[in-house]
Amino acid sequence: MSEPLSVQIWSDVQCPWCYIGKRKFEAALAELAADPEAPQVEVVYRSYELAPDTPVDFEGTPVDYLSQRKGIAPEQARAMIDRVTGIAESVGLDYRYDDIHQTNTVLAHELLHFAKAHGKQLELKERLLRAYFTEGRHIGRADDLAELAAEVGLDRDAAATALAAHTHLAEVKADMAQAVAYGIQGVPFFVIDDRYGISGAQDTAHFVAALRQAAAERTEAPA
Repeated sequence: MSEPLSVQIWSDVQCPWCYIGKRKFEAALAELAADPEAPQVEVVYRSYELAPDTPVDFEGTPVDYLSQRKGIAPEQARAMIDRVTGIAESVGLDYRYDDIHQTNTVLAHELLHFAKAHGKQLELKERLLRAYFTEGRHIGRADDLAELAAEVGLDRDAAATALAAHTHLAEVKADMAQAVAYGIQGVPFFVIDDRYGISGAQDTAHFVAALRQAAAERTEAPA
């Protein structure tokens, strides 16, 4: 197969299942990489804002946020957080919800498009997720985001300028519009070769099977 499989991943940088799904998908890619006959895969991240009405500086804890957002008791919100934290641990992620700053993610998505234009999107995606879930960093403010951009080798001043001018906001909106067109109602959501959709943080074996099937069907398709 001459061209690699295209995988577009709609996700949000404060979505706990998106980070878990990322790790499971990366495990699938590692498994395929060990097979010389397996398809090559090209990954692009797309923007999805789970809660675009969230303020940049939410006053309260993640438990408060989840309780208010879903209309549930704080005890139930804590139980949900404890559950996802345990699942994250099973794939090697250390979620520290007591340190998290709930925020608006539109600037983070703009920065991811900036990083894509400079060949650093995958590195920045990982950096933002780690900063948010394990380091207690703020990912909603331009200055903090510019610092994180610099940490993955991007030009800090150029990143800050792009954020101030909202250079990539139209691309964020375009991703959201495409998500609506696809009928995406939750993330992570994986689109393989513009033909197959996979919703949620599926098991690694499911991703492997889907990628192999997409590659096989492309090879078998008539010219």
